[in-house]
Amino acid sequence: MEHEQNQNHELPDAQQASGEQIRSGDYAPASGPQGAAKHGKRRGRGYKSSTAAGWLSLVPGLGQIYIGYYQRGFLHAVVVITLITALASGSGTLAPMLGTFLAFFWLYNIIDASRRASLINRAIDGLGDTELPEDFEMPGAKGTQGMGILLVVLGVLILLNTGFDVSMEWLEDWWPLAMIGGGVYLIMKNRNKD
Repeated sequence: MEHEQNQNHELPDAQQASGEQIRSGDYAPASGPQGAAKHGKRRGRGYKSSTAAGWLSLVPGLGQIYIGYYQRGFLHAVVVITLITALASGSGTLAPMLGTFLAFFWLYNIIDASRRASLINRAIDGLGDTELPEDFEMPGAKGTQGMGILLVVLGVLILLNTGFDVSMEWLEDWWPLAMIGGGVYLIMKNRNKD
């Protein structure tokens, strides 16, 4: 009983107020994000390793997916795939600019995943006197209509190619239409919010 009281004493205020119990194997930080590291304890449910997020982001988007930002992760993967495709298809005079942007974006992808994992952990801990960036939102598990449409279109294209031997050579010339469509969708979605 005394051990249980000590565990409850170490819970952050948000967990004490909700009455959330620690399951065996989960540990709450003693006092904020530094408390867990200082005492060498594992963090509880919901915490994400910023180191793991950074390493996973060596594959663009995977670190964002690991921490729960599915849309952002897929977007990062699409940007890198698009840049590599453009560079591989002989982009001529644009090659240096595209190559530089690819390197920059790849590094940004790694830093973004690691930073967001740290921010999630700080938000779970109650932050103390630190403020979150304005664009920061906790990840959710909800899907979007745009991602659903994208998956349906990709599935249909793959089915046509593998099941019905429909040639996909036209994609080499027309793939930028997907970027234009995605951009129009984001503009319209943003206008509807306002």
